[in-house]
Amino acid sequence: MVMYTSPCRNLSRHLGLFLGGLLTVVGLNGWLWSLPGVAQVQTYCQQTPEGIAEKTKLRQAALGGDATARRAYETLVSNQALELNQCRSQAWPRREAIWLRLYPCDIKPGVLEGVMDRIVDRGYNAVYVETFYDGEVLLPQAANPTVWPAVIRAPGYAEADLLALAIQKGHQRGLKVYAWMYTMNFGYTYAQVPGRAEVLAMNGAGQTSLTVASDDDSPEALGVQRSDAVVIDPYNPVAQQDYATVLRAVLDRHPDGVLFDYIRYPRGPGAASVVTRPQDLWIYGPASRQALINRALNPKGRAVISLYLAQETLSVADLKAIDKEYPNQGEALWQGRHPLPEKPLAPAAKRLPYLLNDLWHLAVAHAMEGVIDFLTLATTITLNQGIPAGAVFFPEANQVVGQGYDSRLQPWDRFPTNIQWHPMAYGRCNDTSCIVAEVERTLALAPAGVQVMPVLAGIWQEFDNGRPPLEVQMAAIEQVAPQIDSISHFAYSWQEIRSDQVRKTCQLP
Repeated sequence: MVMYTSPCRNLSRHLGLFLGGLLTVVGLNGWLWSLPGVAQVQTYCQQTPEGIAEKTKLRQAALGGDATARRAYETLVSNQALELNQCRSQAWPRREAIWLRLYPCDIKPGVLEGVMDRIVDRGYNAVYVETFYDGEVLLPQAANPTVWPAVIRAPGYAEADLLALAIQKGHQRGLKVYAWMYTMNFGYTYAQVPGRAEVLAMNGAGQTSLTVASDDDSPEALGVQRSDAVVIDPYNPVAQQDYATVLRAVLDRHPDGVLFDYIRYPRGPGAASVVTRPQDLWIYGPASRQALINRALNPKGRAVISLYLAQETLSVADLKAIDKEYPNQGEALWQGRHPLPEKPLAPAAKRLPYLLNDLWHLAVAHAMEGVIDFLTLATTITLNQGIPAGAVFFPEANQVVGQGYDSRLQPWDRFPTNIQWHPMAYGRCNDTSCIVAEVERTLALAPAGVQVMPVLAGIWQEFDNGRPPLEVQMAAIEQVAPQIDSISHFAYSWQEIRSDQVRKTCQLP
């Protein structure tokens, strides 16, 4: 995912419409408000304009030092937290979350309170706060044990703990506050850390994600900009340790959960979005390469895998030479390979096509297993502290495509089943059919008992870039999958364009 400001909308925000049998009007801020004279029923658990105005006025007065206003504001915040909890317990979905990126100026008095108030006003009862992304971490500069720089680095703010503050302010408003973290994408700053060059994922041409064209900055992928996408080798113990360090520091702030995003390899552009050759796989870093060779079950298997990685293919002459070197070992063996024993061994020319096919599938499986293992490492650390964990993924990123595989190699159907699954149903087809199809595909492949919690992209009350309004998407999902009780919306910056831009461009003194 990426936070970027959506372009200006030209659609009118003054359209009357019927939703759920209630005549409502869309105000200038895009919220659903009941019309005068109509019963004041909160649509989607959103606050009334009167309640919003009162709370804003009290917050501003409290910020100005008015003690009476502060007490009234705190009481109103507390009451609205109870009301929100009651409303969501009777509404569908039970949990409605929004994805949020914070900025350095959010540490200023009253700013974060305003953001959290807006989230409550829109009826959300959970917020997923971006905590580790683009090579930065939302930890205090003075208490940052990681190799990544803190988000807030302005002089005088070394102790500023924006994540802890967000959790505190969210809890005061009845919000569940999750930490949202990139996983295999460590960011550009990581590539500049001494000794980390061999930690990056590498393809057969010796390239890293910094030097290979990527489609991850396309709006349809909602990925990160390529210059910030530094994908690590998931088999590298240094990457594992570095990630464990940042994760444990985040867990020390006691979020209500952790969501792991970017659990995959980069998506190539055009034809490169499908991998069909071993050299296209990100398995050539020293750690991944050695781990693949170690999957061999006999010396002949090690020799075959090593030569295959070196040459990216094998010839009949190669196989004959290996047969001669290991005359008493029969077939080359590795994990998952169990060929029928043949005595005598079949000629090399006959065995080679099967061997190459098995090697290709071994290489792909190895790449996927790295993704799964790295996620499992992160979720195990999280769950061991009694904190829920979730994985964010693209429903279409685990597919066979023709003679190859989706280059993201995101085997989410094999993700741990003791965590939440958050499929990004970002389809764009001018209606809800492709969005619903992505959710249904996830449900069909998810084992029984797994919590499926779809992520939707879009805007309340507006078509956006081929996607229907959020309420239309949700209604379609509720119709086909009423058992789903949690949905999240990407992103706060799309709903609050102007205020997000002001917060983003603000500079701390």
